Amino acid sequence: MNFRKKVHKRGKFSRIGTFEKGAYLYSIIEKKYCKSSFVMKKLSAKLFLVLIPLACVFTGCQEKALSDGDYPIQPVSFNQVHVNDQFWAPRIELNHKLTIPYAFDQSEQTGRIKNFDIAAGKEEGGFCSIYPFDDSDVYKIMEGAAYSLENRSDSELEAYLDDLITRVGDAQEPDGYLYTNRTIMGDSAHPWAGSRRWELVHQQSHELYNLGHMYEAGVAHYLSTGKNTFLDICTKSADLLVKDFGWGKEENYPGHQEIEIGLAKLYRVTGKQEYLELAKFFLDIRGLEGDEYHQAHKKVIDQEEAVGHAVRANYMYSGMADVAALTGDEEYLTAIDRIWDNVVGKKLYITGGVGSMSAGEAYGDNYSLPNMSAYNETCAAIANIFWNHRMFLLHGDAKYINVLERTLYNGMLSGLGMSGDRFFYPNPLKSKGQHKRSAWFGCACCPSNLTRFIPSIPGYVYAVRDNDLFVNLYLGNQAEVELAGTSVKLQQITNFPWEEEVLLILQPENPVKFKLNIRIPGWTGEEVVPSDLYSFVDPVSRKVIINVNGQAVDYKIENGFAVVNRKWTAGDKVGMTFPMEIRRIRANEKVEADIGQVAIQRGPFVYCLEWPDQEEKQVLHLMVSEEPEMKYHFVPGMLNGVGVIETRGYSLTANLDGSLDKKEVVMTAIPYYSWAHRGNGEMTVWIPEKDESASPKPTPTIASKSKVTSSACKGPLSTVNDQLAPKKSSSKEFGHIHWWPKKKSTEWVQYDFSEPAEVSKVKVFWFDDKDLNAGCRVPKSWKLMYKKGNIWIEVEAKNEYGTARDQFNELNFSPISTTAMKLIIVQQDEWSTGVQEWIVE
Repeated sequence: MNFRKKVHKRGKFSRIGTFEKGAYLYSIIEKKYCKSSFVMKKLSAKLFLVLIPLACVFTGCQEKALSDGDYPIQPVSFNQVHVNDQFWAPRIELNHKLTIPYAFDQSEQTGRIKNFDIAAGKEEGGFCSIYPFDDSDVYKIMEGAAYSLENRSDSELEAYLDDLITRVGDAQEPDGYLYTNRTIMGDSAHPWAGSRRWELVHQQSHELYNLGHMYEAGVAHYLSTGKNTFLDICTKSADLLVKDFGWGKEENYPGHQEIEIGLAKLYRVTGKQEYLELAKFFLDIRGLEGDEYHQAHKKVIDQEEAVGHAVRANYMYSGMADVAALTGDEEYLTAIDRIWDNVVGKKLYITGGVGSMSAGEAYGDNYSLPNMSAYNETCAAIANIFWNHRMFLLHGDAKYINVLERTLYNGMLSGLGMSGDRFFYPNPLKSKGQHKRSAWFGCACCPSNLTRFIPSIPGYVYAVRDNDLFVNLYLGNQAEVELAGTSVKLQQITNFPWEEEVLLILQPENPVKFKLNIRIPGWTGEEVVPSDLYSFVDPVSRKVIINVNGQAVDYKIENGFAVVNRKWTAGDKVGMTFPMEIRRIRANEKVEADIGQVAIQRGPFVYCLEWPDQEEKQVLHLMVSEEPEMKYHFVPGMLNGVGVIETRGYSLTANLDGSLDKKEVVMTAIPYYSWAHRGNGEMTVWIPEKDESASPKPTPTIASKSKVTSSACKGPLSTVNDQLAPKKSSSKEFGHIHWWPKKKSTEWVQYDFSEPAEVSKVKVFWFDDKDLNAGCRVPKSWKLMYKKGNIWIEVEAKNEYGTARDQFNELNFSPISTTAMKLIIVQQDEWSTGVQEWIVE
């Protein structure tokens, strides 16, 4: 079946769901499973027959949950929570209707799927796509498709998925090895793959990374359909890993973590202890030798700070949480607690994004949170949600859900365009217009990750522990859970996240006593995040209100939850009001990028200024007043319906004498997730509130009015004369140009003036990323030419041509009159170079 041709011909479908990172299985095999008539009603007969033996293997059919053998708190699975609101339900629907088929279509077009056919010998040719990890994109989309099949009948999708599973299985080698790049290319495999199996798993081969995603997809398909076709492929592969890896065998760790999560899931569905032991081995082997980029510089239990590639790191911390829960390893738990404190206290963006550095897609230094160059990969945000959810399941503290919610509504959601087929890979907090959403990427990890994550959101709403029900997220839904042996139906009625009222209606089959734990969002009080990294400027003026059946109720706060402990009867109504006041936020003074600036938050949303909403169609020169009056209103016809905030501020313009012109203006802010849907232009999350922190619109200069050309380079040429200079040569905050990977070459940059001018000085700020261990350095030498008629002549320099880092290099020369100037740049023998800014006076 050619599913791709059907992409835009699909009908209207109902809401779907998924289990993320095992959420479905955790609840299916929860403590009451073997005795629950409720579960039998919810599952199809086929799926029930599949899961009953599994549940008995996993739980031993015991009344008590495996508190010492899995997470003490269990999420209520996605298929028991039916979202029907106006915010998430349309997005979940769009994911099924468009994003999943679109992602399969892109995988067909880019050769990712064809690779399996070539590896199976069904087609001829070489490896069709770019990277050896491209197999993983297919697996992630398959995982999302499997989730879709759980709650909706879709014969077309099911047939396509069945066919694709067959093609994957055909590509598997007889002993279980599955890695299409090596199977196709043999000794000519990608350089990252190494000369033999597993040789470079600790670096960039991604052999184990691919398999981790396949295992997750295989488990999802098994639990959703009851078919073991994909699961059999996975266990055959995992058995090979058990044979090949371990102490005294292949003693190596995954260069990109993920296999640990997949093996933990396989352990849960098969009961094979060796899978869990192998997951722990892949963690314990780290640190014997290795680097920070791969989180292999220390043993995992000795690591104290989040370092290196952010997605790898967060997948590892999630895997450590799984192993800690399944084995009771306290050292793992202590380590991830310590690392979590580091992230939330020193490395978390106000949007919940993580991984500030584009170099290595990595965590940066403590408090290093630049805005325009912020990387904040979408996959890292998703992984941050995975990790925080697991931390909650371990500890039961609302602070983890507070971070999860911040990431969900801001850092993650910004990665997905409203059309369902446009995506962000990095998610910056400031832009001059150089950022835009893409239809796909050569490295397509983010779109494929979104396809499997979006339908998992219902699985984050509720959780249970013994006779405790946790209400973690607020969104319109109907759900059913089991507490104290009684089925309890739940209904949330709310227009959250835009409105602050939530009504929870409980319908237990019989009167039953249990604790209702209602999360109190940090933004209703004084906690931006669970640390001093950010703080609210404006105090709250209203308190959270909770009532039962219209009457105020006494409750106590435990770990960030309001706990109401009582006997519940059918029709009980719990009313909640979470005041959504407009709050300004300041960053810790150690975050240099945010000094003298404020961010704006209302409810779970962080807001930004974007160019289309401002009178002057620019935002980077705006400044908010110190005591602004801010007003909120909802605009149904804007950006699919969005709440906007208006306030008064100033438009700043710099004069040549150093003075500032201030013009009072109205500023309009929109939720950060909704930016970049109306064309390219300026955006900022952090807004200056002091003159010294502002970036006034500069007075036009000779350089800024010039036309810029250059030898073939990378980066927008407009960054060279935009009158924005960084503090460090390695900064990517305002953009730059560079000639990497060329070395030992002569390059040039040229200004053609708008009119003849007399000049006698230039200043050049070089791009040099030595402190990032990357490939650019200051030039070996350079010279300055000016145009006289049709001839280029070198200026008569009055001082040395400077190549200092982290400053402007000023060159004075005898005055000339010209219409054009050119930098002639000689690169070092082993390094490239670049230019941040070039001023002409």
